Amino acid sequence: GNKPTNSIMFRKLTPRTLGSLIALYEHKIFTQGIIWKINSFDQWGVELGKQLAKVILPELKGDEKVSSHDASTNGLINHYKENR
Repeated sequence: GNKPTNSIMFRKLTPRTLGSLIALYEHKIFTQGIIWKINSFDQWGVELGKQLAKVILPELKGDEKVSSHDASTNGLINHYKENR
């Protein structure tokens, strides 16, 4: 809800694809940090990310549709399941 996201899907993970995704992410985060005058690579949010991942990761394994999150997250999880 009401928070901007970037969703990028690809059919096959290759070294080039992975490198491009990492470079895109790092550039985006660095640029936001410059604009907001913060250190974007400080680790304060890592623990929250781990907690969120523990909930979502098991849901990626089954075949049933997910509906327990916001519409964007449900859509991404279900799209992943349909195309893996």
